[in-house]
Amino acid sequence: MRNLRNALLLAALSAFGVAISCMQIKPTVAAAAELAPDSEPAPTQQVSAVKLVLVITVDQLRGDYPVRWGSEIRRGIKRLIEGGAWFTNAYQDHAITETAPGHASILSGRFPRSTGIASNSIGVVDPNFRVVGGNPRENGASPFRFRGTTLYDWLVAKDRRAKAFSVSMKDRGAILPIGKARQQVYWYSPNGSFVTSDYYRNSLPTWVSQFNDRRIPFSYINSAWRLSRDSTAYPEVDDVPYESRSSPSDNVFPHAFPPNNNAVLYLRATPGMDSVTALFALEGLRQLNLGRGPHTDVMAVSFSASDYIGHQYGPDSREVHENFLRLDETVGWFLDSLYRLRDSASVLIAFTADHGVSPIPELARERGEATGDEGLRVNLAQQVRDTRAALLAGGVNPEAFLYDGELVGIERSRFLRTKLNPDSVLDAFAATVRKVPGVARVDWMRDVYKADLAADPIARRWEHQVPESLNVDLVITLTRYTYWGAGATSTHGTPYDQDAFVPIVFYGPGVKAGKYATFARTVDIASTLAALLNVKPAEKIDGVVLTEAIRK
Repeated sequence: MRNLRNALLLAALSAFGVAISCMQIKPTVAAAAELAPDSEPAPTQQVSAVKLVLVITVDQLRGDYPVRWGSEIRRGIKRLIEGGAWFTNAYQDHAITETAPGHASILSGRFPRSTGIASNSIGVVDPNFRVVGGNPRENGASPFRFRGTTLYDWLVAKDRRAKAFSVSMKDRGAILPIGKARQQVYWYSPNGSFVTSDYYRNSLPTWVSQFNDRRIPFSYINSAWRLSRDSTAYPEVDDVPYESRSSPSDNVFPHAFPPNNNAVLYLRATPGMDSVTALFALEGLRQLNLGRGPHTDVMAVSFSASDYIGHQYGPDSREVHENFLRLDETVGWFLDSLYRLRDSASVLIAFTADHGVSPIPELARERGEATGDEGLRVNLAQQVRDTRAALLAGGVNPEAFLYDGELVGIERSRFLRTKLNPDSVLDAFAATVRKVPGVARVDWMRDVYKADLAADPIARRWEHQVPESLNVDLVITLTRYTYWGAGATSTHGTPYDQDAFVPIVFYGPGVKAGKYATFARTVDIASTLAALLNVKPAEKIDGVVLTEAIRK
């Protein structure tokens, strides 16, 4: 269930000594230039065809951030939104707005109901494949649950020489953008290295090992994350009691890194994580000869620090504000370095996010943004226990009741020799849960399929969410700004706009620059890229072409 997943996330961070703070960012433009030497200059001639598709996904970048802080940014994000096709009314249009389903939809052009990636817990964790290059005790990972194809597969159908490279701090952020393809896929390990799994290969390539041997994450030991501008430039109060629930003493700047190897874990919740990811992405571009044509390659880069920082401090914190400014700088030198290596006329870019985020519930109530039974914290453990106890008393194995936060199902085959009716059990559970403060609605999925999806956006996002193969009978929607469990300072995952709102930007050859208020979904990214690249999806997809973005 969601509260369990949040608790596990925070427990994992705490167990590794991550107080979730940040740093004085050391990889800079100069560091990026180290990986972009003059010995490999970009071609000087104009390139008519796109040789590289770069997809940048920011984990937990709400769509209003570029507007809220747009006047303060100077580099990469500013370049993209001012020079590209920026859709300002864009969403992850499904109900469980988490990292795994969000990343799976971007380059597949399909909602979670079709990709099979319904949540983080139903994502990429796979004990059948071990991590290569990391701690043997780390969870193995693969795209075995992913169904269908992605943009990369469509490009391969056009030209078998196409290659893909994907990197993220998170395994799911790296794996899902390219689906089941066994290509170059890497993520960050708690040991401070970039790793993969033996779904993709049995050993790390030499270039990855050499990058890891540079031990860049360890350079942050005894460092600190400091504000990049004078403190008067930030309207947010720095010392907010509700922030940093897992480490209350670490909620103001500067944020000091541990004086030991725990710094490589602390790094994950700092802007420096994105810097290290960008450096690794540039090295992969060089070593794999991506974007040199004549075919089109795909490079997917997922920047994850925003998610850890947002979870720790909340979207209205000085930390999230500062991180956005740092992210703009990182994207800036990353693009500058990329264009040193490849002709900008041959690079097509899509920029988006996997989900947004809700404010800290207690803070939302204090400010009057959450009223009534909004902005609460919900735990249904007692209701689940009562239901399973009733099953046991009726002669049914309690495990027949399936509960995963907002997803509820029942194994009907276990009721064949009993007097209990499974629908009656579910009805009783739903009736009890509807009385819990913070629960907005409990819907039967069979009713969701019959709902007026145009008039009911919550039902629409649930219809987009749940694969038919998943045994789900009921879906639970909390009230606005209400969280599952008490663990996270701030989180996301609901069907509401604040969690679904993301930016979508296209930039590069064939793109018609402009600011568009058209309703757009992240599933439209793949179809629009396919139109720009003149390739066809290999299957029916949910996305449509955002024609405003295409220069005629």
